[in-house]
Amino acid sequence: MRFILNRITTLLYYSLIFPFYKLTLGSLHVRGRIYSPLKIAGRRNIHIGKCVYINYRVWLEASPINKDTDCRLEIGDGCNIGNFNHIFVTRSVILGKNVLTADKVYISDCGHEYTDVSLPILHQPVKQLRNVIIGDGAWLGENVCVIGASVGKGSVVGANSVVTRDIPDFSVAVGSPAKVVKRYSFEKKEWLKTNEEGEFLETRL
Repeated sequence: MRFILNRITTLLYYSLIFPFYKLTLGSLHVRGRIYSPLKIAGRRNIHIGKCVYINYRVWLEASPINKDTDCRLEIGDGCNIGNFNHIFVTRSVILGKNVLTADKVYISDCGHEYTDVSLPILHQPVKQLRNVIIGDGAWLGENVCVIGASVGKGSVVGANSVVTRDIPDFSVAVGSPAKVVKRYSFEKKEWLKTNEEGEFLETRL
């Protein structure tokens, strides 16, 4: 029964939903799947690769602050984007291949300005931060926020962490702000604890 339901769902997706996304997005691979999104804005600036799964109630937006500015959201081959994710782009957010995000993850290359205390933050402009790259094979845990920073390939960001500084390749980072607590040692071929500077400690896991 489940097999039949899956076949019907797939048939409906490719006959009714996929053609609309294919026409309106910047690019969408034929094996990219988008399930019941909350919102998709700036569609022409959004590029979705092969075997990408974008799950329930995800908000994708790629809208430049200035009309003349390039803006791109790229989700690489094999990515799995969890439920209720929010990815907001004003210049560049790129997810590499096979990135996994848990539910309720937020990724953005911008933030609200708040320097003018005479104005509500709601009425102040969006402030451009740095471009964001989530490296190949990275994993972002539940409720993670990545704001104007990048996460290296093969790295893990623990649940509820806030990333505001770059995380190196093959690292584990936790906290708010997120700090590296482990890195993979290719010399010893194992994950080892680090200090705040990212230097290996002698203690084995």
